[in-house]
Amino acid sequence: MSPRGVAITGVRERLFDAAERILAREGPGGLTTRAVTGEAGCAKGVLHLHFADLDDFVAQLVLHRFGLLARQVEALPGRAGTGTVEDNLATAAETLLDSPGPALAALALTRPGASARIRDAWERGEPGFDSVEAALADYLRAEQRTGRLPADPGWSAPAVALAVAGTTHHLLMTSGPGDPDPRQRIRDVIRALLP
Repeated sequence: MSPRGVAITGVRERLFDAAERILAREGPGGLTTRAVTGEAGCAKGVLHLHFADLDDFVAQLVLHRFGLLARQVEALPGRAGTGTVEDNLATAAETLLDSPGPALAALALTRPGASARIRDAWERGEPGFDSVEAALADYLRAEQRTGRLPADPGWSAPAVALAVAGTTHHLLMTSGPGDPDPRQRIRDVIRALLP
């Protein structure tokens, strides 16, 4: 535990990481201010120095993690013309599948105040699944410009991006132990969508 009055480097990220460990271990019911600060090895009041309350903390955690994911996927258009289209799309989808999304979504749903803050932030343009979908569409349009995908008006980059993002979101939220590998399932969908 950090001594009183000593600044903690990277405290927000430390608290976010602690919250994710608690969620993985105990689910949304185990997340309390005291549990988070204890897991992070911080004084009990540290969370309230950086966040208005637990709802603000949860909202900021969800928005922060979505922002990280969106930034990773937003780099995808720069990969146009490299690798294979299937592999590039699958890598983006796997980035989402590897996220703590289900636990964070479950947490946000248990806290109406946090959910409202997240919705408000998304309406103001903070990154969410819409950002991921837009990056996928940008990538597919870039591949159309390279000639690796058809410029045919019958093949829609935004529709394929929506299908990949929506399928990935569905698999992220519904896959559990013993289910078929979601990575293989998303590859199957991508293969079916590509010309």
